[in-house]
Amino acid sequence: MINLDGRLRLHPDFRHTVQRVGREQAPVLVVDDFLADPGVLIDVAEQDATFDAVTDTFYPGIRAPLPAIYRFAVRAFLGNLIAGTFGLGERAVARELGHFSLVTTPPARLTPLQRQPHVDSADPLQLAVLHYLCDATHGGTSFYRHRGTGFESIDAARIVPYGAALRMEGETRGPPPSGYIRGDDAGFERTASFEAAFNRVLVYRSITLHSPDIAPAASFDARPRSGRLTANTFFFYR
Repeated sequence: MINLDGRLRLHPDFRHTVQRVGREQAPVLVVDDFLADPGVLIDVAEQDATFDAVTDTFYPGIRAPLPAIYRFAVRAFLGNLIAGTFGLGERAVARELGHFSLVTTPPARLTPLQRQPHVDSADPLQLAVLHYLCDATHGGTSFYRHRGTGFESIDAARIVPYGAALRMEGETRGPPPSGYIRGDDAGFERTASFEAAFNRVLVYRSITLHSPDIAPAASFDARPRSGRLTANTFFFYR
């Protein structure tokens, strides 16, 4: 087992910006050069992690648990930035969940729900932290507006009307087009796009409609060192 004690430190060129996306002006915190030695996480994913297929989420691939010390480091390094960016005040993290993720599902095998943007939760106090451990060739992440409702985020008040709109569109237009969404289509309009960059972090509310940008020629490689490896952490604030 790789020992991460003392090996997770901030990169000396750590920098961040906050961008507002769409009409709703949802904040996205962008951090570049996050960790001084991000390669050690690839080593952990390659040597110590056990990846399993995902069957109960929108994620089109396989996942493995993230080390607890990594989640602790993310909170320690980014906690104040996250609180300030998302107006969390004195709220604290009540629960967290983290996993390595690899996109491995080819376009022809996607379910209809995986072919369109999604939200991770309807809770505005759930934050997603996406850490790219791959480069731009593997595709980044885009944010979307649902054309029919104008929604760019789905909270508890919007679940019912949004679901009804999707059902009606499915009845009239049929299922979403085959493959990964990579921009505007009949149902959704892209509001912003962020390229993958090695050691880049995106932080956004889990209620924001988003989807990975996966190129048609992607390899869907299941090997951590050469695939679309990311570290995904969710923080639940209360």
